[in-house]
Amino acid sequence: MSIPITTAALRCCCPECGKGALFRGWTLGGALSVRDRCEVCGLDLRAHDSGDGPASLVIFPLGAILVGLALWVEFRFSPPIWVHALLWPVLGVVLAVAMMRPLKAALVALQYRHRRSEMGL
Repeated sequence: MSIPITTAALRCCCPECGKGALFRGWTLGGALSVRDRCEVCGLDLRAHDSGDGPASLVIFPLGAILVGLALWVEFRFSPPIWVHALLWPVLGVVLAVAMMRPLKAALVALQYRHRRSEMGL
């Protein structure tokens, strides 16, 4: 019995049992890397393919948010250019990863639910 897609997405957990972590961790190489198998139920996740879906769904809204915030900070506080050069890339990377994890988890759960035969199930 699989769990609801929204639950799997928001908790970034296994789409089958809902208990195992979907990603390898928060390290640089594991933040967006899906595990080979669920450590709880053993579901094989190697055949997942979310492709560029999460990145394309994040790029435009995140870009608009960051540009809006950068303009607001510039006109409200007028900081030196180094503040912008330091603040926005760091904030952009953190927000991009934080937004892509649930989207990637949702796409893996959707694929598990609707395309099991392609995942070898």
